[in-house]
Amino acid sequence: MRPEPPLVPFVVQREGEEAAPDNLMLSPTGPGRYRLGYVDEDPRDRDLHGVLWARCSFGEVDDLGKPTGRPQWRMMHPLRQRGTMQALRCQVCAEPARTPLGYIFLAGPGTVDPDDPMILTNQPPVCPRHASATAELCPHLTHEPTVLLTRSAPLYGVNGVAYGYGDQGVQVVKRPDGPIPYGHPLLPTVLASQMVRRLSSFRAVGLDELLWELERAP
Repeated sequence: MRPEPPLVPFVVQREGEEAAPDNLMLSPTGPGRYRLGYVDEDPRDRDLHGVLWARCSFGEVDDLGKPTGRPQWRMMHPLRQRGTMQALRCQVCAEPARTPLGYIFLAGPGTVDPDDPMILTNQPPVCPRHASATAELCPHLTHEPTVLLTRSAPLYGVNGVAYGYGDQGVQVVKRPDGPIPYGHPLLPTVLASQMVRRLSSFRAVGLDELLWELERAP
């Protein structure tokens, strides 16, 4: 019997998937204001809020349309991350992530405070089938991750860098410390790499408690 292939989350970047050539440009939109874009821009280069996204090549896929190639475990493919986060799909299998308990988001121990009134996350949700597997596979988690259950996780903004003019022409001029909210005046010159959602009404549970509740959910 052929052994089962190792489980690799859908969002993980694979060997051979590389950033596209840098052909960025800045277009003036008013006195001292610019908009970042690609010389050969395609509508798919921007998200629903009009923010420009980093390009990354796509490797080969298997018969099920899933990515192949050696996983680059500490990197998420920017466009697969965007797709799963935007549609609230599981980061492992890319199937819808909603459960009878709401959406499941995972965070590494000590990376978030469950008592905070709001948590920002760049980690797409997981479906019940892959909650445990994600905890085992993700280098940012452990076997005992913080599990956040929420009925609602509205889009917040993006992680990215801002461009402007410098000695090298169009270049990175600012690296924000955290996520940039949609509507921020910096966004027209930002190149995004990750989409971020806001958790403001959630319940923190243990992984074992989550699995126990899911088994008994209607």
